[in-house]
Amino acid sequence: MNNRLSFAWKFSAAALVSYSMIAGLASSVPRLFILNETIRNLYFHVPMWFTMIALMAVSLKHSLASLRKPGLAGLELDRKAQLAAEVALVFAALGLFTGMIWARFTWGAFWTNDPKLNGTAVAILIYLAYFVLRSSVEDPEKRARLAGTYNVFAFVLMLVFIGVLPRMTDSLHPGNGGNPAFGSYDLDSAMRAVFYPAVFGWIGIGLWVVELRVRLSRLTK
Repeated sequence: MNNRLSFAWKFSAAALVSYSMIAGLASSVPRLFILNETIRNLYFHVPMWFTMIALMAVSLKHSLASLRKPGLAGLELDRKAQLAAEVALVFAALGLFTGMIWARFTWGAFWTNDPKLNGTAVAILIYLAYFVLRSSVEDPEKRARLAGTYNVFAFVLMLVFIGVLPRMTDSLHPGNGGNPAFGSYDLDSAMRAVFYPAVFGWIGIGLWVVELRVRLSRLTK
């Protein structure tokens, strides 16, 4: 039964991503000033960030569990937290890359002094520090405790820098700093039919990759 459920959600994730990639390039989109065809990047750029946040939440969950369980069980959970954070950073890099390409065509530069862009860079640095911390401690149990505690603060700070602060000041990003969100003026029903499958599909792919990384880590011990 578990194998069937595992196959079902993985197949669904792959199918949703495949559908969103094909429909994202082939379906019609609103013709908006400045954005024009670049609005299709919504199907690729934004799901990367949703997936990153989801995987950071998975990493946080394992860290919290590892803090409550001593011994080998806690170390295994700490290892899962590390692997989930690693995959999350890959999606963060993809989100940053697709965002820079989008910014070049809509804002005229790959990087602007935008609070959400700067906040994203800070959040990535915070999680890179998580891995530096891990590599600086040799004792496994002490490393698990320190990394687990740090992960809690890292997740909260990540939400602050990419979700809270950009809404409190001027920002070019939709939905931040008084700038209306996509859904309020251009995310029509046709785009929603591609956007939401893309979000759920990529989150599923991210979870699948984490699962594969966990299995691989057990084989290489």
